[in-house]
Amino acid sequence: MNEVIEFISQPWPWYVAGPMIAIVMFSMRLFGKQFGISSNLRTMCSILGAGKNCEFFDFNWKDQLWNLVFATGLVLGGIVASQFLISGDAIALSTETVFELESYGIENPGNSLVPIELFSIESLLTLKGLIMLVFGGFLVGFGTRYAGGCTSGHAISGLSELQLPSLIAVIGFFIGGLVVTYFVLPYLL
Repeated sequence: MNEVIEFISQPWPWYVAGPMIAIVMFSMRLFGKQFGISSNLRTMCSILGAGKNCEFFDFNWKDQLWNLVFATGLVLGGIVASQFLISGDAIALSTETVFELESYGIENPGNSLVPIELFSIESLLTLKGLIMLVFGGFLVGFGTRYAGGCTSGHAISGLSELQLPSLIAVIGFFIGGLVVTYFVLPYLL
């Protein structure tokens, strides 16, 4: 049993994970489906009756139930992984990463899956925590709607279908991530 847990708790090599993603994407394309997590919000709003007031939400949401099942599986998989598949060992971080995280005030980087200084109720109730959550959440929601989809939808579905808008969106995601990482986050942390 320990060998099984150790196998599934380790990252799979690219030559296993890549073909599996390709098979899933080919199957979805074959059945006329598109992958993306952000479309679940539209589906949930439609289920709750938002289609009566807004044309955007007026569609047959029953065709998207498979995507809600997938999103539910993501949440349940995260719970299972966090409760049963974490070994408790320190995360192997490079010396440079440890030094940089410590310079931001994070104590003992790598001792837990996520830094407690950033991901706790206490840190959420600070001004920095509220800025990161509220403003960051707004930017993610706005960007997802403006780009016509989320990072997973564009990077996995869109690129596999050779869509130029998805390529442009993915390039924008990476540029935005690099800008925030190097020019914004150091001041927030």
